[in-house]
Amino acid sequence: MDKLKLMKLANEIRKDIVVSVHSAKAGHPGGSLSAAELFTYLYFEELNIDPENPAKPDRDRFVLSKGHTAPGLYAALAERGFFPKEDLVTLRHVGSYLQGHPDMKSVPGVDMSSGSLGQGISAAVGMALAAKIYGDDYRVYTLLGDGEIQEGQVWEAAMLAAHHNLDNLVVIVDNNNLQIDGEIDKVNSPYPIDKKFEAFRFHVINIDGNDFDQIDAAFKEAKTVKGQPTAIIAKTMKGKGVSFMENNADWHGKAPNDDEFKIAMEDLEKEGEALCQM
Repeated sequence: MDKLKLMKLANEIRKDIVVSVHSAKAGHPGGSLSAAELFTYLYFEELNIDPENPAKPDRDRFVLSKGHTAPGLYAALAERGFFPKEDLVTLRHVGSYLQGHPDMKSVPGVDMSSGSLGQGISAAVGMALAAKIYGDDYRVYTLLGDGEIQEGQVWEAAMLAAHHNLDNLVVIVDNNNLQIDGEIDKVNSPYPIDKKFEAFRFHVINIDGNDFDQIDAAFKEAKTVKGQPTAIIAKTMKGKGVSFMENNADWHGKAPNDDEFKIAMEDLEKEGEALCQM
């Protein structure tokens, strides 16, 4: 798929995120929006998956370790055809299968339930190790938040991944520099993120996580790496695409009201129109 199509899809995913969170009157838009390009590339370019057969044994696995950004994952799954896009407005509603955090038992395409920060990467490491033990050739991807990597369990999992030479594992860190309490380096700094993963014997790639050219190059490079896992440190903008949410920690975990929703959708419609002129 060409870059322009991916950019248009990312913008549609951002609209889906805003629509679903507004409908829920709760949720986490900031970190969902920052990762829109990553979700788009994974589900439309990178992952070996089939919406018609979500549980096919040889599929690639994806674990959303920062499970609170489920609106971004659900938007990508819906756009890819795993379930009806109209269902996104049921996010967090009583009786809806689209819970506030991903549930592998109810949502087609979700490979692991997640939400307790730090645990998703551990599950991903287990999946990658299982593939090695049983001789399967699927790859495993997991997306972490930069605030999430303050959790010690992340580094226990990283240690094990390197020890077992899991070159079928790609860890992606959404480095938008903001967590619920503010800037990550002021709350509890994990920097330098790249050097930490290097110390845990990962192959590390630093990119602009909102740039499809750099995302494409990073995932292609990861496939050439042998004998060690890969960490892609993706520098992104929290709340990207919505003017009043960008680089604003206040939008980590709250929904826009009706007036804010209107502004957000206008921002994204303008971006969509600009992309159509390219």
